[in-house]
Amino acid sequence: MEMINALNVLNSLPLASLEVGEHFYWRIGNLTLHGQVFLTSWVVIAILVVASLAATRNVQMVPGGIQNVMEYALEFLRDLAKNQLGEKEYRPWVPFIGTLFLFIFVSNWSGALIPWSIIELPSGELAAPTNDINTTVALALLTSLAYFYAGLSKKGLGYFAGYIQPIPILLPIKILEDFTKPLSLSFRLFGNILADELVVAVLVLLVPLFIPLPIMALGLFTSAIQALVFATLAAAYIHEAIEVEGEEH
Repeated sequence: MEMINALNVLNSLPLASLEVGEHFYWRIGNLTLHGQVFLTSWVVIAILVVASLAATRNVQMVPGGIQNVMEYALEFLRDLAKNQLGEKEYRPWVPFIGTLFLFIFVSNWSGALIPWSIIELPSGELAAPTNDINTTVALALLTSLAYFYAGLSKKGLGYFAGYIQPIPILLPIKILEDFTKPLSLSFRLFGNILADELVVAVLVLLVPLFIPLPIMALGLFTSAIQALVFATLAAAYIHEAIEVEGEEH
């Protein structure tokens, strides 16, 4: 009986004034765009551009401040690409893999550190770009295009010969892999970021003082891990596409 009463009280609380799935739309001709995703994505891009300009405005031989941070990030991303692609192949792919990592990393952290929800919109509410399935699917599809481009550039049409190796019966499985890779990339990132923000929101509502803080710290850590996982898998898929049988990594 007490549990039923508690559920009735929770159901009566105004937990949210928004409907699930409600968005702030922009309509341009026949296109309908999620305006809230564009707005937060532009904020993330602006943060990255400003940080890059600040780091390169007055380059010093002995780096300090923002230059030191950006050089450390570049070295980290270079090592990430080298470990996955190998010494011979990694350089052309550092910008792509680095951009993926930095955009996802800053997007994820923006959801944990920026109080997007206090900005009122005519409908829907602002959230981290990676909290929207459209963003994660777009990033996953870009990764798919990247490894197809890498494989065709390296092997030409012979890239598709790998679909029937070592035996032709593997063709349906290899084709299925091309669909499951972007699906797993997009849903893994989207699911983890959405779950983290929902947990923090519920805890802040129920226990608004100290308990949510460790969860928020854990969310920052897992957000960074998700960016690393996405970039690492993207590099691994590209390496798989350009790898030549018998060639050392």
